[in-house]
Amino acid sequence: MLVLALDEGSLEVVAVGLMGLVVAAAGVWWFLAYRGAVRVVGALLAIAAPIALVVLFAYHDLWPTALLLFFCWSAALALARLALRRARPERRPDPASVTTRPEKPVLIMNPNSGGGKVGRFGLVERAERLGAKVVLLDPDDHTDVAALARKAVADGADLLGVAGGDGTQALVAAVAAEHGLPFLVVSAGTRNHFAMDLGLDRDDPARCLDALTAGEELRVDLGEVAGRAFVNTVSFGVYADVVQRPEYRDDKAGTALNLLPDLLVGDEGRRVDARVDGTAPESLTAQQALLVSNNPYGSPDDLGIGGRRPRLDSGELGVVGIRVEGAAQAADLAVRGSQSTGLTVLTARQVEVTSDEEEIPVAVDGEALRMPTPVVVTLRPGALRVLVPRDRPGVAPVTPRVDWRQLVSLALSHGGPAAGPDSEEGAHA
Repeated sequence: MLVLALDEGSLEVVAVGLMGLVVAAAGVWWFLAYRGAVRVVGALLAIAAPIALVVLFAYHDLWPTALLLFFCWSAALALARLALRRARPERRPDPASVTTRPEKPVLIMNPNSGGGKVGRFGLVERAERLGAKVVLLDPDDHTDVAALARKAVADGADLLGVAGGDGTQALVAAVAAEHGLPFLVVSAGTRNHFAMDLGLDRDDPARCLDALTAGEELRVDLGEVAGRAFVNTVSFGVYADVVQRPEYRDDKAGTALNLLPDLLVGDEGRRVDARVDGTAPESLTAQQALLVSNNPYGSPDDLGIGGRRPRLDSGELGVVGIRVEGAAQAADLAVRGSQSTGLTVLTARQVEVTSDEEEIPVAVDGEALRMPTPVVVTLRPGALRVLVPRDRPGVAPVTPRVDWRQLVSLALSHGGPAAGPDSEEGAHA
């Protein structure tokens, strides 16, 4: 009704706009999945389609209608997310408990992590002033970080902490959980996903050290893949294949563009199957990419750099599988997002990943590994005691994905919000 009410050009705006989005998405797929002339054509389509839409709207003087429709659609999405958030009240994480000040804290710091944040923020000096013992990793030596953590425990450490990337965080977190010691996260990595979801300050890692004198403790889950701990994600398929290459560290984008055609549509493309909680794997067969996360992300549409997990203590793994067979399905995934048939979103307590190969690449918190199949991913609920500052930014609210079927149900219901799987009532049913 909104489209018909605006003017006679509105239907044309909607139809052409959707067509342009599909063409652009198909162009992106061709750019990623092929080389040579097809890749060039894909790049041209991905760039030209949005430009052509702007020119078309301007030529026919439809840009005011297009702009109005854009704002109306944006407002509709915002209201839809608000309705879903109210219908599914956020389950708050368990409250933090006040803890005593550690007497012999030991912090392991990687001076190269995050482009040198340890030195730039004076983390060593500040930690030592607060009474911590600091162990600096040698950038030129492949040190066994877990062994360093175990030695610290043997020497009487009553807290373990890490200033470094999420992969290093996970190795030391496993030792802390093994010995029941509190664990301190210092956001000195590049992206600091774990620190972000703990509500820590990623812009000033020195603030994380305030937990040593004014801290409180959170109980969070710890992921485990084939006996190795992880704090964020385990990836199989395309991404895991890319990060295996030695040139990836020096040229991430170039390596990915060079390998993706073979991985997505070529003979080198490795597909994986997954069995969730012991069930049959029909819904997760021949996946090009599979991501298993320590607690589900707030929305499968936001799994990139800015993706967040609203909780780290739900006791569940998040599972996202991607299977794209061609340009049409790539466009469907780009247009419909989490509603696409190419995307499968689940939660689980155990995921078993299988393949025709005896050993497959696995990316654990961004670290390139190879593991024998089947690879089993599990979760240890509440296994990790994390010490955080009482004064910290906190976790930003997560925007829920738009579920149109539930929105229709809410609009037609007269008894108030129905309890969904994420509501308090659904959670305790």
